[in-house]
Formats: sequence, C-alpha cells, structure tokens
Amino acid sequence: MIGAIIGDIIGSRFEINNIKSKDFELFTEESSYTDDTVLTIAIADSILNSNDYATLVKEYGRAYPLAGYGGRFKEWLAGTITGPYNSWGNGSAMRVSSVGFAFEEETKVLAEAKRSAAITHNHEEGIKGAQAVAMAIFLARKGKSKQEIKDYVEHKFGYNLNRTIDEIRPSYTFDVSCQGSVPESIIAFLESENFEDAIRTAISIGGDSDTIASITGAISEAYYKLIPEELIVGMNTYLPDNFKLIIEAFKKEYDI
Repeated sequence: MIGAIIGDIIGSRFEINNIKSKDFELFTEESSYTDDTVLTIAIADSILNSNDYATLVKEYGRAYPLAGYGGRFKEWLAGTITGPYNSWGNGSAMRVSSVGFAFEEETKVLAEAKRSAAITHNHEEGIKGAQAVAMAIFLARKGKSKQEIKDYVEHKFGYNLNRTIDEIRPSYTFDVSCQGSVPESIIAFLESENFEDAIRTAISIGGDSDTIASITGAISEAYYKLIPEELIVGMNTYLPDNFKLIIEAFKKEYDI
C-alpha cells in the first residue's frame, strides 16, 4: 500500500505533462497525493475495520473532493449515479493494493478484489484489472518469481506482458482503461531492478502517470520488500495525519 501511495505522489506531476525518461526529481513542490491515494486509504480502512467498501469510499471521496476523480465517479459520490456504473477505468486497479496484502488465499484475494471494484467498476475489464493487480501483489509477497507472476497474470487474465518498456514508450498515450494501463504497469514492475527503478520505469512510459506508478509501486513493494527510507519520509511530507494512522495500523495488523 505504501508503494502505491509513493508511486501516486511521484507520478502526480507527470499525469498531464508526461516525461518519457527515467531521469527526474522524485519529490517536488508540484507533487501531491491524488484520488489514487485517497481511495487506496479508503479500501485499507474498510478492510481494517470490516466496513462496507462503498460506504468508506464515499466517505473518503466526499471528505477529499478535490483529489482529481473522474466525472462519473464524482456523480457516484454525489449520489447522482446510484449503484455501480459499469466502468472499465483503472480506478478499480489503483485502489486495490491493500487487498493483495491483507488476504491469505487466492480465492479470497480474487473475491475481495472483485467486491472492491464492483461498487463502481462492475464492467468485466474493471474487475479483471483489480484482480490482476491484487493477485500480482499477493504472489509477489508470497515469494513468487517475476516469471511466475507474469505467467499467472497472462494465463488468468489474458494480458499481453511480452512487450518491453522500450517498445511501449514511444507511442504510449494517456489511457485510463484497465486494459490499456494495467498490463503496462505490470510490465514496468517486471523490467525493474529495485523499487525506485520500478517507479521511474513506470513514469517513463507516459500516459496516466500517477496511476501507472501507483500500480507498479504496489506490486514492487510486495516483491522487493524494502522501500528506501528516504522515499517513505518523502511520502509522509504530503499526507494528512489520518492517512498516516491508517497506514501504520494496516502495517501492524498485516505485518508488512
């Protein structure tokens, strides 16, 4: 979960102004947390306190209304849309990381990822994106190799993970769909050498930079286990205290 938040904050300033390079300053005055972080915290809080996903996602979304939500999600928060709205967007994948860390069985991870997605993103692709990210995290923290993670995701979800970042980067553009950003996020993890390199690699392809880096960061945290302390310190300078309390409670409860 920390990896997802770090990725979101570092990637935030590149969402509109993409950088097709791995050479950039990690934290600046232009950096901030976005809806990726707010909703990641909401799902973690839901799991910690056994609350309904929709209830806490709405609660957090309404408490932080300027975090950068999509149009239909804003309507859902406002109550203009009631119930899920068949979204295939990557919002389901960006908020799911705590599911991959909290649950201990494949079937449970898949079920909870689906539940967390389906409150809004009940389209097949929206659910698949959330499940793929949660399972990549689950497998990584269980000690599976990158090849095993790649094979599982390709077989289970049908994503093409055989492209390289160098092949993707030149023509990749902004794409908020799960099917157009989740595979790319996983490939960035697969090519990475360590946690920081994973974040830099994810951002370097362009597109929806904060969300891609958030997804890559979550999987990379689970795989590499160790996040450099300076990145954690940097993250904390942007977060409100109540977010930090949820992070610490989640780490303690699930020993991560």
